[in-house]
Amino acid sequence: MTVSEAIVYVIDDDDGARLSLEFLLDCAGIRVRSFASADTFLASSPPLSGACIVTDVRMPGRNGIELVEELRRRGANVPVIVITGHADVPLAIQAMHAGVADFIEKPFDDEVMLSSIRKALARQAGDEQAQVEKRSILDRIASLSPRELEVMDGLVAGHANKAIAFDLEISARTVEVYRANVMMKMQVKTLSELVRMVTLARLG
Repeated sequence: MTVSEAIVYVIDDDDGARLSLEFLLDCAGIRVRSFASADTFLASSPPLSGACIVTDVRMPGRNGIELVEELRRRGANVPVIVITGHADVPLAIQAMHAGVADFIEKPFDDEVMLSSIRKALARQAGDEQAQVEKRSILDRIASLSPRELEVMDGLVAGHANKAIAFDLEISARTVEVYRANVMMKMQVKTLSELVRMVTLARLG
């Protein structure tokens, strides 16, 4: 997903600040949708795939940090940039602990804001792509038979065919057959590809 395909949700009770950010993002070619409160945003349940949120930290009702905490509770992995007109260091620390992508004080430089948004969107696209790849790999692993899985685990651990055969009490020739099946089902051509793929899926 490119930045032009992504969307930024601006949440701010200040009409002027909200419109200013909308204009900035429009001029930068970034899709934008705005909300006057965190509660309104949550009630609308907009799609969060390929999105970034820019929210004021102090608003009537649910504030920016409470919004971040609620999104985390809902399992929404969307980057949030918090803006504030108050030089409040404890609040900044609280925001970072809540998992915000960035913390920017008003008045902010337009380029600083755009740079932060672009980085957050690029990171979001990368994270989503990584999750898609991981799910695909896990699906392939799930297609393996119990014995194929045992052989694959041996290969990933760096064991030679003979060692795997000894551990599983089968012939080396049988291991070769299972190995060929594993490579085919996992859609890889080399052992290094297999190791990378399984490591990504299990540890990534």
